[in-house]
Amino acid sequence: MSNDPYTLAGAAAAALRAAAGLDSFDVALVMGSGWVPAADALGETVSEIPFTDLPGFSAPVVAGHGGKIRVVRTGAGRHALVFLGRSHLYEGRPVEAVVHGVRTAAAAGVRTIILTNAAGGLRPETQRVGDPVLISDHINMTGANPITGTTFIDLTEVYSKRLRALVREIDPAIAEGVYVAFRGPTYETPAEIRMLRTLGGDLIGMSTVLEAIAAREAGLDVLGLSLVTNPAAGLAGDPLDHEEVLQVGRATAARMGVLLAKVVDRL
Repeated sequence: MSNDPYTLAGAAAAALRAAAGLDSFDVALVMGSGWVPAADALGETVSEIPFTDLPGFSAPVVAGHGGKIRVVRTGAGRHALVFLGRSHLYEGRPVEAVVHGVRTAAAAGVRTIILTNAAGGLRPETQRVGDPVLISDHINMTGANPITGTTFIDLTEVYSKRLRALVREIDPAIAEGVYVAFRGPTYETPAEIRMLRTLGGDLIGMSTVLEAIAAREAGLDVLGLSLVTNPAAGLAGDPLDHEEVLQVGRATAARMGVLLAKVVDRL
């Protein structure tokens, strides 16, 4: 099989359609750390396909990432592709592997994608642990980009204003913020957090940004949602712990699932 990432995504999309018994899908969701339980609120599960059954995918190695693509029929009759897990740069995988799920969704006909993540809060004075935050923009500090060559993509509006307005209609109290992505797997130092606050960052994590760039390259409308799982390094005095991230996700799964279900049914 070709090593070209777009050809590989096309092959994965064909295998996904065949495994699901469907010709097309309406929306895709990528569930970040702690978000996987929220998928249960989206609707009826039609099928689940292990990542490893599809070309180009590998099983996730991070706790809290499920390693399957769930096909869900929502209450409004839409078919959603729900990626229960994702790949990360810090796993030692190339950037093409990190965005392969997004490119597969685009090749399968999806035109809207919802990217979720767990994030450290850079503004504890206004952010509460367990709150969702709309991503309004991002700062890419990973040192990577999924696009090479002379393909120039406008990133003036990575995260759709229309979709963010739709979420605010559902939850008028939801906050917005700028998401900063680092490569990981180390958490950031207090000095780095002070720098990011100065730069205008509101959230910090290790995912989403590269996927969003690949989605915009494919012409998808992107909605980004972070779950604030902890204050960032140096802002609370406590050490950072991945298990804490998962605990917050489990505690808020029902609320996040209801929010996502309402958004998907109004797309």
